[in-house]
Amino acid sequence: MGIQVKVPTVGESISEVTIANWLKKDGDSVQVDEVIAELESDKATFELTAQNAGVLRIVKQKGETVPIGEVICEIEPNGAAAPAKTESKAAASAPTATPAPAASAPKATGGVKEMKVPAVGESITEVTISTWLKKDGDFVQIDDIIAEVESDKATFELPAEATGILRIVAKEKTTLPIGGLICKIEIAEGAPAKAASAQPTATAAPSAGSGDKSYAAGHPSPAAGKILDEKGIPANEVQGTGVGGRITKEDATKAQASAPAKADSKPAAPSGPPVIADGTSRNDRREKMTSLRKTIAKRLVSVKNETAMLTTFNEVDMKPVMELRSKYKDQFKEKYGVGLGFMSFFAKAVCVALKDFPAVNASIDKDEIVYHDYCDISIAVSTPRGLVVPVIRNADKLTFAQIESEVIRLATKGRDGKLSIEEMTGGTFSITNGGVFGSMLSTPIINPPQSAILGMHNIVERPIARNGEVVIHPIMYLALSYDHRIVDGRESVSFLVRVKEMLEDPGRLILGV
Repeated sequence: MGIQVKVPTVGESISEVTIANWLKKDGDSVQVDEVIAELESDKATFELTAQNAGVLRIVKQKGETVPIGEVICEIEPNGAAAPAKTESKAAASAPTATPAPAASAPKATGGVKEMKVPAVGESITEVTISTWLKKDGDFVQIDDIIAEVESDKATFELPAEATGILRIVAKEKTTLPIGGLICKIEIAEGAPAKAASAQPTATAAPSAGSGDKSYAAGHPSPAAGKILDEKGIPANEVQGTGVGGRITKEDATKAQASAPAKADSKPAAPSGPPVIADGTSRNDRREKMTSLRKTIAKRLVSVKNETAMLTTFNEVDMKPVMELRSKYKDQFKEKYGVGLGFMSFFAKAVCVALKDFPAVNASIDKDEIVYHDYCDISIAVSTPRGLVVPVIRNADKLTFAQIESEVIRLATKGRDGKLSIEEMTGGTFSITNGGVFGSMLSTPIINPPQSAILGMHNIVERPIARNGEVVIHPIMYLALSYDHRIVDGRESVSFLVRVKEMLEDPGRLILGV
C-alpha cells in the first residue's frame, strides 16, 4: 500500500482547498520534495510536494474541493507497484484460469458496527447523504467507499468501517447532524460465493481495455454529476477517464459539448418560422463558484447584515497632486526605480487622518473596541480569480517610494496568485480604487473587522468655483464607508475632509504639518 498524502493545514481559517492543477500524472515517478500539484484556497495558492519518492497514484481529481486532512493522493515506494503489474499481466496471458477454491458464504459473527457522521470540519454541523455507492444488503469490505456525503463546503467519501453486510439507515438526500447514524454493518467473516465464482471468469476472459475497474467505474464525481444533471446527460453515456473509470469534471464538460451534436444529427421537423434565424447562439454556460468567490460572497453579505454601514462623500481637486507628480515623476523614477502614482499620496493622506481620528482605524472584538496605534493599509487588487486585499504594513512610517514599491510588489503577486496568508491579513483600514475601471461614484463595502474603507474614483475635468470664478479642474469623488457602531457621523465627515485637505495641499504631506 502506498504512503497517503493528505491536504496539509495551510491557515487557521482555511478548512478546504481546491485542486487547481496536477503537475504530475497518475502513474508518474516522483522524487522527494518534488512539486506534484497546486492547491487553491479562498485566500491563496499553495504547492503540494511529494513526501517520498515513488509512483504517484492520484485520488482526487483536478477541480475537486478537498477538506484539510483528507487523502489527496498516494505514493507507492519504488518497486512496490511493479510486482502487482507483473502478476496481473501473467494472469491475463493465461489461456485458462485456474478456478479458485469455492468460497463459503460469509459467516455472521453477531457483531454490528454502527457508522455515524464523522466530524468533517469545525464549522460544519450537518451533512447530506448525496449518493449511496452500495445497496442495502450488499457485502462490503473494510475501507470500501460506500457513499458520498456532502456539506455546505465540500463533498466527502464515506469508507466502510468494517467487513460485512451493509444495512442502510439514512436514505439518499437525507440531512443528518454530526454524529447521526448513517448505516449499520453486520460484521461477517469470509466473502460471498458470488464474488468468488465471478473472479475466475473475469480472469480467464478479460475484456479489452477494462483496466483496473472499481466502484468508481462509470460513476461521476460530485462536480461532474452536477454538470451532467444540469444538461440531462445520463452517466452511463459518458466514458470516465478518472481513477478506476470515474467520470471527472472534464469528462462531463466534454459530454456537455457533444450533446448538441447528437440532437443536430436528427433535426426535428420545423413547426413554424424560427424565432432566431441568424445562427445566434443561445446556449447557457454554468461554472462552479471558486472557493475565493464563495468566500467573497459570504463575507460581503455578512458585512451588510452585521454592521451599521453608512457612506459619506466628498470631492477633491486633484490639480495640486497632478502638477506635483508631473513635475517630479521622471526624477522620482530615475532615483527610486518606481513610478510616482496616486496611491502613495492617498495612503499618506489616510495615515495622517487616521492618527487624528483613531476610531476610523479601530475594530470591534465582541464587546470591546480595539484601537490601533499603527496604520496597516489594505489595498484592493482585482485579479483573474477575484478581489484580494493585500496589506501594506506600517504605511505611516514608509516613504512615498517605499509605498509605491509595496503596491507594485503586492499587486503583482496578487495577479499571479502568489500572495501568502500573512500578506492578506491584519489590515486596519482599506483603500479601493474603482476609478481605474471608470467608476465615477460608488459605496465600497467595509473589509471586516475593519471599521472603514476609502473609495477612490475616476478623475474628470469639471467646472468649479474658485475665488468667484468658474474654472475647470480635475476632480475626483471620494467615498468613505464606515461602521456607525464605532464611527460617528462627525468623525467620518471630519476624516474625509482631512484627507481632502492633505491632497489639495500635498506640501503638508511632505512637511508633516
